[in-house]
Amino acid sequence: MRIAYSFAIALATTGIVRADVKPHALFSDGMVLQRGVKVTVWGKADAGEVVTVRFRGQEATAASDASGDWKAQLGPFEPGNAESLTIKGNNEVEVKDVLVGEVWVASGQSNMEWPLRVTENGKQAAEASANPNIRLFTVPHNVQLKPTGEVKSKWVSCNPQTAISFSAVGYYFGRKLQSELNVPIGIIHSSWGGTPAEAWTSREALAANPRLKSEILDPFDKRVANPPPVPKDADSKKKRQMNPVNQNSPTTLFNGKIEPIKNYTIRGAIWYQGESNAGRADQYRVLFPAMIECWRKEWNQGEFPFLFVQLAPFKAGPSWAELREAQRETDRNVPNTAMAVITDVGDAKDIHPQKKREVGERLAAAALQDVYKQAVVGHSPDLRSHRVNGSSIVLEFDHVGGGLVMRGDKLTGFTISGPDQKFVSAEATLNGNFVEVRSPDIPSPVAVRYGWSDLPEVNLFNKEGFPATPFRTDDFPFATAPKAK
Repeated sequence: MRIAYSFAIALATTGIVRADVKPHALFSDGMVLQRGVKVTVWGKADAGEVVTVRFRGQEATAASDASGDWKAQLGPFEPGNAESLTIKGNNEVEVKDVLVGEVWVASGQSNMEWPLRVTENGKQAAEASANPNIRLFTVPHNVQLKPTGEVKSKWVSCNPQTAISFSAVGYYFGRKLQSELNVPIGIIHSSWGGTPAEAWTSREALAANPRLKSEILDPFDKRVANPPPVPKDADSKKKRQMNPVNQNSPTTLFNGKIEPIKNYTIRGAIWYQGESNAGRADQYRVLFPAMIECWRKEWNQGEFPFLFVQLAPFKAGPSWAELREAQRETDRNVPNTAMAVITDVGDAKDIHPQKKREVGERLAAAALQDVYKQAVVGHSPDLRSHRVNGSSIVLEFDHVGGGLVMRGDKLTGFTISGPDQKFVSAEATLNGNFVEVRSPDIPSPVAVRYGWSDLPEVNLFNKEGFPATPFRTDDFPFATAPKAK
């Protein structure tokens, strides 16, 4: 015993002790691998160590680099019974209960982070949530000035104890997909309440765009280089608030909460954010597409599906209408994106509307139609074209599904203006899949808006229950000036 102990000490002091091969935390018991494509497995080992990964009779070998990082690919695989995945270097790691199915990332700010337990009927949903074919992984809060690959978490099976604190939107999205596709579903949840989109975007992406560099990245770098002096009597909370590097700072959440998971093979991402960028809608038109492009570049999986939620109604100010428009333009202009409209489930007094099931299921409907090519309707009616017809304006819509319908005795939420750009409430008539808008006060109309307010009261839907997307036909200047942050 004494000899063995002395030998171990000698190895340690000479620096040749072998380190155990260690897979990334995403490769833990209960994980879900993406079906139908090659999947990447990675982790840490000794520099130059040969690592072999085995699963379902396939084998892939990789040598770790000078930093001890290794990465291997194997597959593709189809769904089947749970099996073990082994990773062998100087030691061997067995990852048990591995499923193959569909893997999605769920991210954003508080409305994505909002747990099931504090939503409408959330506790009842949690009680009925037990499903071993839905697996959940939560990325902890982590602010980083530079990219880090580390994350401390693990996969858990969906059940009343795990679902109750998980993202409600992520849960309902995963539940709907699992029910419709009948394959295992893995949801990787990485969000943080109150955070802006620039926090979720890499330094390289912000620096590559002249506007984002000058308005966002350069001012941040100056604050980091010259932080404000902290009073000697400041408590820990005050010190955190004065620290220029926090969860709202550019790049910090990409570095701490996206970088660690970006190598994991996924089908796509769902996103619910925008509240913290309201007031800067014109900037968001550039920032949001840049963030999506950043993620796709970093994941290196092509233009993977990116599905997101438009802001819900909330008594905030006109900037919310403008932010919704920026989101709509992203939906229309960025390939392989889709937007869930939720104008019918907002709350004037609560920035966190409690109806999260509708949100998750509408995102799932978009995925079922666009990604999985099912014969379902997964989109809201959206303006296709408009034309002036005498004293009225006629609107035509895409995504009408089984047809347009109104909920109530008359259509609401439409305004109209003449050349003076002053909008008044309008009368709107539904004629098949067209809407005709007019006002006796506007004999020569030039523009129509629908749902153009922070708290729109709108009631145009398709028969499948998707509310029409707010829009405007004009390009008049915004009511609020964009602000740099």
